[in-house]
Amino acid sequence: MNLRLVIENFMKYGVLICIRCHDYRRTDILLSTMLYALVPCHLFVAYIIELGAAQHAKGALGRVKRSDSDPNTKSIQSSRSFQVTWYTIAWAHAINATSCLLVTTYVVYYHIHHPMIGTTCQIHAIIVWLKNCSYAFTNRDLRHAYLNPSSTSTLPELYSQCPYPRNVTISNLAYFWWAPTLVYQPVYPRSPSIRWLFVTKRLVECFGLSMFIWLASAQYAAPVLRNSLDKMATLDIASIIERLMKLSTISLIIWLAGFFAIFQSVLNALAEVMRFGDREFYTDWWNSPSVGNYWRTWNKPVYHFMRRHIYSPLVGRGFSSGFASTMVFVFSGLLHELLVGIPTHNILGVAFLGMMVQLPMIYLTAPLERIQGINGKVIGNCIFWISFCLVGQPLAALMYFFAWQAKYGSVSRLEKG
Repeated sequence: MNLRLVIENFMKYGVLICIRCHDYRRTDILLSTMLYALVPCHLFVAYIIELGAAQHAKGALGRVKRSDSDPNTKSIQSSRSFQVTWYTIAWAHAINATSCLLVTTYVVYYHIHHPMIGTTCQIHAIIVWLKNCSYAFTNRDLRHAYLNPSSTSTLPELYSQCPYPRNVTISNLAYFWWAPTLVYQPVYPRSPSIRWLFVTKRLVECFGLSMFIWLASAQYAAPVLRNSLDKMATLDIASIIERLMKLSTISLIIWLAGFFAIFQSVLNALAEVMRFGDREFYTDWWNSPSVGNYWRTWNKPVYHFMRRHIYSPLVGRGFSSGFASTMVFVFSGLLHELLVGIPTHNILGVAFLGMMVQLPMIYLTAPLERIQGINGKVIGNCIFWISFCLVGQPLAALMYFFAWQAKYGSVSRLEKG
C-alpha cells in the first residue's frame, strides 16, 4: 500500500473503524470466559491420570525388585504386570483430551455467534489439547523406559535432572502449560534471569501490531470482501479473480503483522517470563526454496509436535516417510478446518482441502530444492510465494466470508428478499 491508495480508500469509504459495530452477544463473552477457565482443567485431569500411573509403575517395579527371579526377566515381568493398567491409562488420556476439544467445538459451533471470539476459544482449546496429548505420549515413553531400564533407547542427558516419576508434579505441569512449546519434556533449557525491559518491548510491539491489524482489517480487507459478495453469488469468475488479487495484498500484510505479533512478540515475551531457553519459534521461511521447507520452518512449535508425535512414530513403526507426511497433513488439515469452519459455523472443507493441496506442491517443488546453484531455489521460492499470496489465504477468506454472509448477513437477506 502507498499513500495514494490510503487516501483513495478514505475518500471512497470514509472511516470504517467502529468499536461498537461488532456483532457480538453477551452470551459470547460469558461462554468464552467459561471455556477459557475450564479448558485448562483437562490438564489437571491429565496430571491425576499420570499420578496414578506413576504410583502403579513404582509399585510394579518394586515388586519385581523384591522378587527372587532372574534379573534379566525383571523388565518383562514389570511390563506384563502393568499391561492392563497401561491400556486403561491410554483410554483415560484419550477421553480426557478428546472431551476437552469436543466440548469447546460444540459450544463454539452452536452457542458462540461472533467468529473472532469463537476462533480465540478454538485456538485455546486446540493448544491445550495438543499439550494434553504430548504430556500423555511423553510420559508413556518415560514410563516405558522406567519399567525397562535395560532398553536400548537412551533418554536425553537433560532428563536426568528430573527423572521419571519425579517429573509428575503440579509445578512441572504448570510450567509446561505456560511454556511456549507444544512438546512436553520433564526439563527444558532455562535462561538465568528475566529481562523485564525485553518483555515490555515485546508487549508494546504486540499491542501496536494488534491495532494495525484491526485498522487494516476494518478499513481495507472488509470492503474488498463485501464488494466480492455479489461476484461470488453470480459466479462472475473474472471479477472473482480480480477481487482475489486485490485481497491478496492486504491479506498478506495482515498475515505478516499477525505472524510477527505472535511468533516474535508474544512467544518471546512469554519465553522470557518463563525463562524458556529455546527461542527458535521460526526460521527464515520467507526464503523457502520449496513449499515443504516453508512448512518445516514457519511454525516451529507445531512442526516439532508433528514430527515428535506423528511423523517419527509412524516411520519408527515401519511406515514410509511419504505416508507419515500425508498423515501429518491430514491431521493438520482437520485442525485447520476446526479452527476456521467451527467459528464461522460453516464446515466447508476448504481449509482441509487447502492443506491436502500442499502435498502435491511439496513433491513438485522438492526437486528444485536439490538443484545445484541458485536457479532451482529461486524458482521454488517464486512458486511458494505465488501459491501463498494468491491461492492460499485470500481464496479461503473469500469462501468462508461468503458462507458466513450467506448464512447470517447480506447474501441471506438478499436471497430472502
